[in-house]
Amino acid sequence: MKKKKTVRKNNINVQNTISSLKLKIFFIVILLLMVIMIGRLAFLQIIDGAHLKTLATSQQTLTETISAKRGSIYDVNGQTLAMSYETDKIYIDPENIKQENREEVAKNVSEILNLDYQELLNKINSSTRQFTVATDVEQDKVDKLNAWKSEVKYTTGLSFEETSSRNYPYGTVASTIIGFTGADNKGSYGIELSWDSFLSGTAGKSVSLKDASQSEIVNSEKSYIAAENGYDITLTIDVNIQQIVEKYLAQAVDEYECDSGITIAMNPSNGKIYAMADYPNYDCNNHNTPNSKLAENWDLLTSEEKSNSLFRMWTPKAVNDTYEPGSVFKLITSSIALEENITDTDSKIYSCNGYYYIKGEDRPIKCWKWYQPHGLQSLTMALENSCNPFFMDLGLKIGAERSYKYYEAFGLFDKTGISLSGEAIGSFYDLNTINEHELATMSFGERFTITPIQMITAISAIANDGVLVQPQLVDKITNTDTGEVTEFETKVVRQVISKSTADKVTSMMEKVATEGTGKTVMQYVQGYSIGGKTGTSEPRANTDEGYTASYVAISPVENTEIVLLVILENPQGRLHNGGQIAAPTAGKMLSEILPILGVESGNQPVEIDTNISEDELY
Repeated sequence: MKKKKTVRKNNINVQNTISSLKLKIFFIVILLLMVIMIGRLAFLQIIDGAHLKTLATSQQTLTETISAKRGSIYDVNGQTLAMSYETDKIYIDPENIKQENREEVAKNVSEILNLDYQELLNKINSSTRQFTVATDVEQDKVDKLNAWKSEVKYTTGLSFEETSSRNYPYGTVASTIIGFTGADNKGSYGIELSWDSFLSGTAGKSVSLKDASQSEIVNSEKSYIAAENGYDITLTIDVNIQQIVEKYLAQAVDEYECDSGITIAMNPSNGKIYAMADYPNYDCNNHNTPNSKLAENWDLLTSEEKSNSLFRMWTPKAVNDTYEPGSVFKLITSSIALEENITDTDSKIYSCNGYYYIKGEDRPIKCWKWYQPHGLQSLTMALENSCNPFFMDLGLKIGAERSYKYYEAFGLFDKTGISLSGEAIGSFYDLNTINEHELATMSFGERFTITPIQMITAISAIANDGVLVQPQLVDKITNTDTGEVTEFETKVVRQVISKSTADKVTSMMEKVATEGTGKTVMQYVQGYSIGGKTGTSEPRANTDEGYTASYVAISPVENTEIVLLVILENPQGRLHNGGQIAAPTAGKMLSEILPILGVESGNQPVEIDTNISEDELY
């Protein structure tokens, strides 16, 4: 009996022990769950709280972007060169459209916007994120969509963004200067790119509360940040002069079958650019359409070649390209020689026999008129005749160190600072290693490169009493919200040569235009005071390069109001010299430009013999 009682007691003890263990395990589990819950709560509130708050806010608020209006671009007379017009972008957010409403949304949107219904429905059903339905939507269609939205009692997941599109009223005029905007309404080339931060402005936004159906809660608190519209930009370009320049440049390129042409017209006293042209150019409104030159072989190009060709077409070559200036550069060499008192204008210091021998070299460098040497020459005569041996001798007398000191002073080693992106700089021999042959050829403008804008800026310094100024393409900017106008004043860089030297060089330029290689210009501008200089850069040996014909003109010779540079690349046929093709082109341009500028002509035209043989023009 006692033994049985003991067994029972032991059984009770075992059962109690098991029950106690289960209870402990239960409490441990409960404790663990509480620790996990507390830890999770702490994580959500402390660590992930900011993120969750952002998600909640985004679900409870409706944010709409208010686009800033892009500023316009004007010429100096107020003619519109680039302008924006208001359009809308339409978005659909499938997450905010209930399944049973999607067919109706696709039906109405496709009908109003003239879209394919099935294609739109498929995109709504397959997409989970907001996507763009249409861009550049006309206002009447926006009104129809808004009217339909107000009729339905559920959110459509349809949103609008006011935006603007760009229009260029003059199409191809000044296209490489103005540039264009991309699909994001940001500047891509030209002024549109260089001044994008001013033109684009700053977008604003509207924030309001929305309910569970994603609709705006009426009379709820709403915050609004106004957009800051872009600035208007007024260029120094005169569209009338620009059109004249482009007309005659295109005629010359086509007539002489050139690869391309560049022209810059500049006021030397303040640096303002009247015109800057490339031909062939392009239409800013259809910038992806190849111009007539590219179109000739467009279908034969690879995709990469097409892209590179378009990039090249958009480039402002007067600023981004380099070239050998040829004999126009003799004006720089003349200025240095006079400033350093190496010679004067009229002393006959060198006799041209058609060749120039560099010490230690067996092969001479020819004068362009080697078959009929110029003979005894003064600086004035050599400039009139564009005598290369004279300037080689002069360049060696000046020396490399002095030459480079003035090249730097004329700004030929630096960017001019003109307000276009991608400005290039030229390429010169290293001063420490340059030899006599290289220095000799540099004296008449060959075997080194500069940009057209560097060249005309340097010549403008001569025409501006020896004072170098920065070329200026933007005249002023206007805050369209406040009306505040910021004008850009002339930036004087430095005095390069004395006024006395500058006067001597411009006087010699007048002789070139009336008696020398540049006198073909005068058949178009009789009675006007004109100075000039021709340039013909010859092809390098063993290359496929062609001639570069150029002409620089100033008018009037005293108190100059315009410097005009014309460059024609790789002309074909027997006419390829600056005096033959670039000077007449400049004359045609000046005949229409000078009256616009109010430059007076003399009462009596000066008798000038412009009927000269082709081989006289270099």
